[in-house]
Amino acid sequence: MREIAVLDQQTIDKIAAGEVIERPASVVKELVENAIDAGANAVTVEIRDGGISLIRITDNGAGIEKDQVPLAFLRHATSKIRRVDDLADVTSLGFRGEALSSIAAVCQVELITKTQQSLTGVRYLIEGGKEKGMEEIGAPSGTTFLARNLFFNTPARKKFLKTAQTEAGYVSDIVERIALSHPDISFKFISNNQTKLHTSGNGRMQDMIYHIYGRDIAANLIEINGGSDTVSIRGFIGKPVVSRGNRNYENYFVNGRYIRSQVISRAIEDAYHTFVMKHQYPFTVLQLTADGKLLDINVHPTKMELRFADGEKIYRDVYETVRSALSRQEMIAQVSIGNREKPVLPHPAKKIPEPFETVRRQTQEETVQPKPEPPVRQETEWETTVREPAAYEEKKPLQMELFDKRLLSQESVKEHRIIGQVFDTYWIVQFQDKLFIIDQHAAHEKVLYERIMKSLQNREYTSQNIDPPVILTLTMSEAAILQKYRDRFAAVGFEIEEFGGSEYALRAVPDNLFGLADRELFLEMLDALAAQADVLKADMIDEKIASMSCKAAVKGNSRLSTEEIHALIRELLTLENPYHCPHGRPTIISMSKYELERKFKRIV
Repeated sequence: MREIAVLDQQTIDKIAAGEVIERPASVVKELVENAIDAGANAVTVEIRDGGISLIRITDNGAGIEKDQVPLAFLRHATSKIRRVDDLADVTSLGFRGEALSSIAAVCQVELITKTQQSLTGVRYLIEGGKEKGMEEIGAPSGTTFLARNLFFNTPARKKFLKTAQTEAGYVSDIVERIALSHPDISFKFISNNQTKLHTSGNGRMQDMIYHIYGRDIAANLIEINGGSDTVSIRGFIGKPVVSRGNRNYENYFVNGRYIRSQVISRAIEDAYHTFVMKHQYPFTVLQLTADGKLLDINVHPTKMELRFADGEKIYRDVYETVRSALSRQEMIAQVSIGNREKPVLPHPAKKIPEPFETVRRQTQEETVQPKPEPPVRQETEWETTVREPAAYEEKKPLQMELFDKRLLSQESVKEHRIIGQVFDTYWIVQFQDKLFIIDQHAAHEKVLYERIMKSLQNREYTSQNIDPPVILTLTMSEAAILQKYRDRFAAVGFEIEEFGGSEYALRAVPDNLFGLADRELFLEMLDALAAQADVLKADMIDEKIASMSCKAAVKGNSRLSTEEIHALIRELLTLENPYHCPHGRPTIISMSKYELERKFKRIV
């Protein structure tokens, strides 16, 4: 056996750096969070070669006292906490005191800092964890941090970095997310001498979303404000039309910190269930504020993961807040025929529209100026938001809940004019100055789903015997899931008995599933239960039953009478979300009279 030995300090520092500093984006995250903790309201991030050769972070925060500068680069040196009890009340973004030490261990670092009270600033050099020099220097108030040649002394780690372009993308992502979490701070991001992002810091989340994601998403936002005595939840979520194929557009922040949480992510996605199609994910920017005593942010050195004292309560609060906001909207997508002619507009990240031009343009070497005066907002129809170009204003009719009557409301039914059915599948309805197209199969699926869910929740169902019974062979884990939720299965109408060994007999199913339930359906239910978080399991069986029951819905290519479509519309009126089928497909789309007249050149 090899002899146990204590590692030298240099090796210890490099190992610690590996836990905190994975790539240039990690350096940017730690330094920008330090700038925010220092009270800055303007931060500039500049990188070259994806941040591998240079990272420069400049802020107008409080700065660091001269005698404190060397201490800042020691491991576990911090101004944020003093004793273990303080961990329960941490309100700053950083607190471990590992960031500067870890960065200095793998970079060539230059720090220029000055406090408001000092006449001169300090320039401090440190490379690979070793101090190289310190001198007085003229500097503006605040801090400029330069990190050059990342992993210059650990080539084995450097070779695992991706291309400069890819690393720059990671940096851009982290800057955008920090900017979203702090709309009251002006952020400027420069990559290879090109300004990629410049925000106003006017405190308006809508403006920040426009800067980063563009006008299409900014035009399809739903504001939310809710929560409970445990957590407050505010921010914006996207209408289903702006869903994406991955979770990159799910942004949520806890006490101002961008984090990852399976509990929050699951709550958001479940709230969008039936509003978006399977494997599509929503756009969200949510700010959660909770008592620090209910959180554990010390799970991982990068502080990207977080644990809640009561995850189920957080899940329910997020789910109900998001679901409630979605249910209040009329989610009918407006479509156009062919390509709409649009004026050529600059990308919002490259040129800021006039209302946002509140921060002075800076040259590459210019430091951030003292805190600017708050910008004057311009009042418009859309609360106090930005005055957009004509193409952006055109999208106002999409916000039907603000400007138009709802198609699906009791007072609107008498104004419906049913034109007819096309392709034995789609119904054309005229209402006000719009033409609506209803997919009869998707609409009937939704009606059946909601009807069955209601009957299951009210326990208004009967069982139907299967003869002969379906014999299932279950693995140990599947049998464990069945035993755990056996009472739940029985409560909704399933009768299951042990048949010897690893086999089970399915003798009865809910009446509405008779003829549909088979071996694959039941195993699919067990798989779904095993894959879900604890907070979801109580409702999963009901939802699966209702989803499978939708197979009884009227299909496309089936002719319905006008009376039947009227009856279908009347049932849609009673639903919480009549705009999407249980699988997330739209039940109704619309086209405006204006759009038709443009295509027929009545309007040029």
